[in-house]
Amino acid sequence: MNATPIVAVTMGDGAGVGPEIVVEAVVSPDVLAVCRPVVVGDLARLRQAAAIRGVDATFNVVADVADATFQDGVVDVVDLGLLPEDLPWGRLSPVAGDAAFQYIRVACEAAMAGKVQAICTAPLNKEALHAGGHVFPGHTEMLAELMGVDEVSMMLSTAKLKVVHVTTHVGLIDAVARIEPGLVERTIRRGNEALVRAGNPHPKIGVAAINPHAGENGLFGYGEEAEKIAPGVEAARADGIDAVGPLPADTLFFLAGRGDYDLVVAMYHDQGHGPVKVLGIEAGVNITVGLPVIRTSVDHGTAFDIAGTGKADVASMIEALRQAAELAPTSGAMSQSQGA
Repeated sequence: MNATPIVAVTMGDGAGVGPEIVVEAVVSPDVLAVCRPVVVGDLARLRQAAAIRGVDATFNVVADVADATFQDGVVDVVDLGLLPEDLPWGRLSPVAGDAAFQYIRVACEAAMAGKVQAICTAPLNKEALHAGGHVFPGHTEMLAELMGVDEVSMMLSTAKLKVVHVTTHVGLIDAVARIEPGLVERTIRRGNEALVRAGNPHPKIGVAAINPHAGENGLFGYGEEAEKIAPGVEAARADGIDAVGPLPADTLFFLAGRGDYDLVVAMYHDQGHGPVKVLGIEAGVNITVGLPVIRTSVDHGTAFDIAGTGKADVASMIEALRQAAELAPTSGAMSQSQGA
């Protein structure tokens, strides 16, 4: 019996590069060696994408992910049939935005039923998502609501650097207001557990400060480090987690980049995303930790400017699938949510 995890792969926004990178990635030998992918999307669009990419594949339409056959050279597809065949590539579409939501909904239902052990998502377009009637800041918040989880964390992963975020899609002033010791501690714990599941039994975690120079003893800011961050770090340390901080963010990212830390805990979106994207968007994988199953994604957008041209790089999608397999359990049993 094949022990590799089953991964639901959502097609993303059908007007973007998602269909192209999905159809090529799921037939990659590197992917098939580590997991059993089932695509949730639109068959007609996947066929178009396969023709654009020159992918030689047979498509097997299944009514449910549990019906997938996982045969060599065959792409198992849960075909929702939501997109018109003449949907333009590279143009914002409310229909595509709604469809992208529905792919996620079906994948989440499969995960909650224990039919898949991980979800890997192709990019969606937030404006199209909203135009399609689904007002979420992004994938992370959508997945949490659909799976009934109050709190999750976003982790970005590259070969050189891993970053988990205390806050994400909020303005900077709101982010600082939201940061508090309990949230910092829970974020550290979720990041630690993700690395332990990935095979690192004792991750070394660096926790970033909010202010320059970590506040420099009150010279910068209003004591946020001592009030909002330090107690959360100490609570995690008291439970045996090797977390250090709050540390000046600029120095911390340098040290983590050279290997001194396995994970950086960033306080807000751009603090964590900036250093990762300097390494190259194609190198990064977006991971949601705290869900009942692991979720990974490429760390790039729908790339409307090159959608339908065959130019999109599939490497990040392959890496996202590889990390989904690495972090997922190999049995049908669901892992416990780390929750709030």
